[in-house]
Amino acid sequence: MIMDGGKGAAGAMDEVALPGLGSSALSRRSFLFGSAIGIGTLGLAGCATPDGMSLAEAEKLYGPVPTEKFPIPAADVSKVNPKYYRRTVRYESKEAPGTIIVDPSNYYVYRVEDEGSATRYGANVGRAGFLWSGDAYVGRKAEWATWTPPKEMIQRQPEAAKYARGMPGGLDNPLGARTLYLYQNGAYTLYTIYASSDPESIGTGVTSGCVGLLSQDMIDLYARTPVKTKVVVLPA
Repeated sequence: MIMDGGKGAAGAMDEVALPGLGSSALSRRSFLFGSAIGIGTLGLAGCATPDGMSLAEAEKLYGPVPTEKFPIPAADVSKVNPKYYRRTVRYESKEAPGTIIVDPSNYYVYRVEDEGSATRYGANVGRAGFLWSGDAYVGRKAEWATWTPPKEMIQRQPEAAKYARGMPGGLDNPLGARTLYLYQNGAYTLYTIYASSDPESIGTGVTSGCVGLLSQDMIDLYARTPVKTKVVVLPA
């Protein structure tokens, strides 16, 4: 990723649908994930899932968020494996409450809570060749961040040059409603935890290193995560 005048950027993700560029433009999903992914739609029963949440409960949890600056539509939870729905789980950790732990092998992000528990979110993570691990911290937060295409993308897709100074926040912006920027030793790592609008991506390794949660989950995590929060990214 790159930074531009202190605004949010997402250069670690590759392609983007650019409004008004016609059918030749790559889709926003192609931008976010860098390669096509084929995931069959998951049929969910009308009763409780194996994780104890009914489809009706999931639809409520991931329903529309009309109060946002850019109202967020409901997520299509029929395209998400129920094990990736947000829930509170038992999670023993030496880390302090509030710490974020990314588990790329299992496509989860945990927020450590008190008394051996954690809030667990389903996630998309980096694909092969773009994985990283280590300790970091939230150096900056942004709502509806500006996205700036990297120079490499502009070279591949000259029409993206119109956003060289930044794409304003909005539903079509790759960073989505909320972004947590990860830092190490005072320097931006080029990686973020961001809001994804693509339910089919959850539970897959398809990004160029960033970690995405469904918008509703990301809003929840963002609200409970102050700047300087420790982030631990486990090895894949």
